[in-house]
Amino acid sequence: MTSRLSTDVDPTTTLPPYAEGSVDTGGTQAPRELAQLEAREITAWFGQHKVLDRVSLTMPAGEITALIGPSGCGKSTFLRILNRMHELVPSAAMAGEVRLDGVDIYDPQRKLTDARRSIGMVFQKPNPFPAMSIRENVIAGLKLTGTRIPKSEKEELVERSLTRAGLWKEVKDRLDAPGGGLSGGQQQRLCIARSLAIKPQVLLMDEPCSALDPTSTRVIEETMKELATEVTIVIVTHNMQQAARVSDTCAFFLAAQGTPGVIVEHGDTEAMFSSPQDKRTSDYVNGRFG
Repeated sequence: MTSRLSTDVDPTTTLPPYAEGSVDTGGTQAPRELAQLEAREITAWFGQHKVLDRVSLTMPAGEITALIGPSGCGKSTFLRILNRMHELVPSAAMAGEVRLDGVDIYDPQRKLTDARRSIGMVFQKPNPFPAMSIRENVIAGLKLTGTRIPKSEKEELVERSLTRAGLWKEVKDRLDAPGGGLSGGQQQRLCIARSLAIKPQVLLMDEPCSALDPTSTRVIEETMKELATEVTIVIVTHNMQQAARVSDTCAFFLAAQGTPGVIVEHGDTEAMFSSPQDKRTSDYVNGRFG
């Protein structure tokens, strides 16, 4: 098993760096096939502190997988490992493999931007570029991943991405307005649209609704369920009701005092909530701790 150490990159970076060269799509990209994501024996450290210990999980293609568990159990670290964001943190290291349809994204022969293009990320706090228009926000990821499409097709891409994110009808008449002027829920959907514009196979979402009101949360959840027909989704959430509502499969992370995080139980969401196999899972999903 190979250890992968961090690179000297600004840890505040939230979007991928420029690619080495650019990709000419030759026109509108064809939809990618649904992809399975698999983590094998993932162990992670921050300095000498081990935060995950030999975590393995298969995230099925075209499904929503929820990562649940109390704070500090390694869920978000695991999520960031899935698209190589963990290595942006100084002193961070990991061992194990992350396979996208059988190909290890940490293979030295694969570029960082390949992983970021295939595995998108939506963060807890919406982060549109405030000085950019709504339209510019959507297509920003193309430049950042070195993806080229004909100018004539950009408007179609903007509309398609905003439609898939459930935002088109609300903003179609003000695409030149600043992205930062949208409401919190709209900003989050704009960030989803930005991620979708580069045609990812997997979309990672780190507590995407934690800062939103109930109405915006409902819209985001509906958007997720619609997107799962086109993209594999992995979501971290502390909201057990949300996990039960939106996910197909679920993984319960736990870190006992002074020990790194592990997966206690994983499987079909309905089964985990109705008849969990481990008492710790039952206690957590029923609100007895965490």
